[in-house]
Amino acid sequence: MTNHSGTATGSDNMRNRICFGDNLPILQGMPTSSVDLVYIDPPFNTGRRQGRTQIETIASHDGDRTGFQGRRYDTVKLGHKSFDDQFDDFLAFLEPRLREAHRVLAPHGSLYFHIDYREVHYCKILLDRIFGRDCFLNEIIWAYDYGARTKKKWPTKHDNILLYVKNPNDYIFNAEEIERIPYMAPGLVGPEKAARGKLPTDTWWHTIVPTNGKEKTGYPTQKPVGVLTRIIQASSSRDNLVLDFFAGSGTVGEVCLELDRNFILIDNNPQALEVMARRFGGKQEIEWIGFDPIPHQTAHLQQVLF
Repeated sequence: MTNHSGTATGSDNMRNRICFGDNLPILQGMPTSSVDLVYIDPPFNTGRRQGRTQIETIASHDGDRTGFQGRRYDTVKLGHKSFDDQFDDFLAFLEPRLREAHRVLAPHGSLYFHIDYREVHYCKILLDRIFGRDCFLNEIIWAYDYGARTKKKWPTKHDNILLYVKNPNDYIFNAEEIERIPYMAPGLVGPEKAARGKLPTDTWWHTIVPTNGKEKTGYPTQKPVGVLTRIIQASSSRDNLVLDFFAGSGTVGEVCLELDRNFILIDNNPQALEVMARRFGGKQEIEWIGFDPIPHQTAHLQQVLF
């Protein structure tokens, strides 16, 4: 494991860029070995349309919701965002994109591939073929406890994140920069260790983005800042270049700005770009390719002010 400072070869002209379009031709146009870290959260191929309704609650004497101390609230629907999560051949869709991800990764680079239990086994076989089985480092289980619970089987409350490296003998893993977590039994390890906390294992307990949390964008597949922070802290260094070519709501970009990393985000869903336009309003250091963010940022600012 090494700590590679600076960006990968060929990445100096691709800092903080958001691209609107099909990710495959954009990836094909990127230089080889130009990216230090790839994180992707592709559609999970659930076979149905994914959507999320954005709401706001307003105090009302006879509202449809009851809150703290019996106060009543009306629910106001602000909008609905969705995308089609169905492919006739999911692996055929992924393979050329993953091959490009492997090509653009620097020799010390890593790929985090975020998927769910329905597809993870098939995707691992595909990634083994592209990267090599010896380049498989971890399967991370992101576990959460939110939402409905079926009574027909064990409720599914986790996602899978596969970690591959370009070179199993030379990759970034910044163990000392990862935020530590509390011991489950601090009395067994002594006060000094308990105060310091422990490194997370390959099982991560972390809530999903709260429905009314301040980081909520309303995008259907938004991932928590905390999960992406852990990944980017561990597997990249300051000024490295991070790529997400299924960018969605742009959480990778937000974390990169906070941690002094550079980023390239790609998505072909106009709603994703609109969400990112509002999320990154006022960030002059971002270059937008194929999309004008200003109308969406202006409209959002007007909503906030008026």
